[in-house]
Amino acid sequence: MTINRELPRYRCHKEVWALKIKSIEHLPNPEPGRCAAASYGAVLTPEDGRYAPFEVSDDYMMKHRPQAGGYYVLYQGGYQSYSPADAFEGGYTPI
Repeated sequence: MTINRELPRYRCHKEVWALKIKSIEHLPNPEPGRCAAASYGAVLTPEDGRYAPFEVSDDYMMKHRPQAGGYYVLYQGGYQSYSPADAFEGGYTPI
């Protein structure tokens, strides 16, 4: 697909909940030898020590491919996402 002119621009005005990710611990295969999936979910440890580590699903890991230093993002309505640090910090400020 080729676009011949600049696309329309948008500015974000959403409020989200987010935690910067300190580390990611991939969960082991619950049934060794039966499945060759790349991920079985993970435990994300937030950089902010006031928050406990929490699990995310294998679907989340495979779709978003989060990395330490980026942000786990939760939108109104429950949608979970991931944002690289530069993109998140360039678009959001704490409230």
